[in-house]
Amino acid sequence: MDYDLGTDAHELRHRLRSLIATHLPGDFLGAFTDDPQDLAATQSFCKLLAAEGLLALAWPREYGGGGGSVWQQTVLREEMWAHHEPRGAQYMGINWVGPALMRYGTTAQKEQHLAAIAAGDVIWCQGFSEPEAGTDLASLRTRAVPDGTGWRVNGQKIWTSYAQMASWCVLAACTDPKAPSAQRLTLFLVPMNRAGITVRPIPSMLGPHHLNEVFIDNVRVESDEVLGEVGGGWRVMRDALAFERVGIARYARCESLLERLRADLEQGWDDLPEAVRTRWVRALIDLRVARLLAYRAVSLQNDPSAAAAASAARIAATTCDQTVAELLLDVVGPSALDSGPDAALHGAIDDHWRYAQAATVASGTIEVQRMLVAREELGGRG
Repeated sequence: MDYDLGTDAHELRHRLRSLIATHLPGDFLGAFTDDPQDLAATQSFCKLLAAEGLLALAWPREYGGGGGSVWQQTVLREEMWAHHEPRGAQYMGINWVGPALMRYGTTAQKEQHLAAIAAGDVIWCQGFSEPEAGTDLASLRTRAVPDGTGWRVNGQKIWTSYAQMASWCVLAACTDPKAPSAQRLTLFLVPMNRAGITVRPIPSMLGPHHLNEVFIDNVRVESDEVLGEVGGGWRVMRDALAFERVGIARYARCESLLERLRADLEQGWDDLPEAVRTRWVRALIDLRVARLLAYRAVSLQNDPSAAAAASAARIAATTCDQTVAELLLDVVGPSALDSGPDAALHGAIDDHWRYAQAATVASGTIEVQRMLVAREELGGRG
């Protein structure tokens, strides 16, 4: 399989790797560590990418983007994830909030939000999952009740990434509990500093700043803060989640870790048991399949079947995440779970293993992804 995306892709990869090597420390493991300097580094790097026209590379220029192709954006996505996502929390705004605004937002909403996202000036979070409605979003209980020209919203969200640092939230609420499931929900664009919003961090092995619960107590939202149509939230959410599921190039991170560890092993590679080397080769094959499925999903991004293709890519990538995590542990041994500058790959194996445990749950469980693929494939058959 030829994965060559052309000369432009090669030049873009070289440019991105040069920027990363120049502006990020060699032991960088992402924004969500115990060291506040890592978060600061991602914020500075996002500003640099924006100044270079790279942060929103595939967005139209009229919205502050670089006017590039989806394949250039794919290269950017792969290089960012291979190097522990130095965009930090910005990928959410770039990858799906912005595209959803372009597709469903009003002119005023586009003018207010898109340029700020493209410049790296704002962080977004998504208020979707709830304590009793994580996988089945159609059954969420947060209610928006009409109140004059707007609504009053009450409810609770959970597992909300970046809520502590976010300035804005795409908030899902039920506006008509008696309507069919596809017409119950509405999405609102809500500033996180609005009265009635409380954020509490959830300690986890994923590090600080990552997971939170959000309490919405009699929060006022206006009619011009609706994204899409009232009752049309489910459609926007499906599109948004499809963008998100192809936006995380986990396969690139896995390949990078395997390549780095093999280079570190040097002559020790030949001393590995044959069974381990066989697993290594199988993992590389699985990663290439995951990349191919991701490319298929990208090519279908504006097609009605995009959601199923994105789910198939997500299944392959998250499965590889855990396969590679276990393989890395078996090769290095218990010391793979050490952290710090003296650890294997500067602690990257430990970091990857921890994130891999959550991979098949985040952005919809792997079981739900399989169900979505099955529905698409079997829906038209008797």
